[in-house]
Amino acid sequence: MIAYQEKKDCRSGFGEGLLEAGRQNDQVVALCADLTGSVKMNSFAQAFPERFFQVGIAEANMIGMAAGMALSGKIPFVGSFANFCTTRVLDQIRMVVAYSNNNVKICGSHAGITTGEDGATHQVMEDIGFIKGIPNMTVINPCDFNQTKAATLAIAKQVGPVYLRYGRPKVPNFTDPEQPFVIGKAIRMREGSDVTLFATGHMVFPALSAAEILHEKGISAEVINIHTIKPLDTEAILQSVQKTGCAVSCEEHSVINGLGDSIARTLVQHHLCPLEYVGMADVFGQSGTPDELMLHYHLDDAHIVEAAQKAIQRKNG
Repeated sequence: MIAYQEKKDCRSGFGEGLLEAGRQNDQVVALCADLTGSVKMNSFAQAFPERFFQVGIAEANMIGMAAGMALSGKIPFVGSFANFCTTRVLDQIRMVVAYSNNNVKICGSHAGITTGEDGATHQVMEDIGFIKGIPNMTVINPCDFNQTKAATLAIAKQVGPVYLRYGRPKVPNFTDPEQPFVIGKAIRMREGSDVTLFATGHMVFPALSAAEILHEKGISAEVINIHTIKPLDTEAILQSVQKTGCAVSCEEHSVINGLGDSIARTLVQHHLCPLEYVGMADVFGQSGTPDELMLHYHLDDAHIVEAAQKAIQRKNG
């Protein structure tokens, strides 16, 4: 079992990061679509009421307001469920944020299947695919509380539109709180030589657990934390697969147009090798606890192990 400090929710990491960003820079403002407590913007709202704007259930208007604030020199953080601040307002993101290269930070909580009991209408497994295809957008998907807090502080300092995606449930908090967060630079979590496990978001910890299981089977797995989907760290990807010769992508997102497809594009262009996918199939979700849903949709260490063994088998012919 991989050691970790405690279980904490990534959305609280965002909340703490936003509060600290607000203390560091008085140009940071926050807008929310009637979900202040759920997306953990309440501490910022209490500390800086004059810089917090509750727009109600009007996500399109919220994106437009944020774009206007960015044009006036503010650094707006927009908060809602990932489903509501991406798919519901894709036109606004594309036209008034990305097209103008506006300095708006779109922060989507409750991403993926682990929204859980709220069901399919509140879950989103397609958001990375939608947003990464838009020019000028940066897409970030941190793995735990510490990394989400660090990512929030990092995007406050970067100029340009960003989509920050994170989850609802408490998950192992295992990364170093002092580790620098560099946008666009993957982190090697474990060195290996037989197969590379590329993971993002909530799937990084299961990938580390899978690497432990593979080690017991005599298989050396390298684990790379791809916290930035766009821009993708192609150098880190290629360095790893040139050593291991095969890979698995692990994501709490649809296997269509997510991290796996970004990695596949890199491999097709630069270094052909077997790649297996662990992610959501082409289906909608359903109600259930986060743990139940992760198991049901095969987003666990056992299926990562299975995929790694298949990748190695393909490599060896």
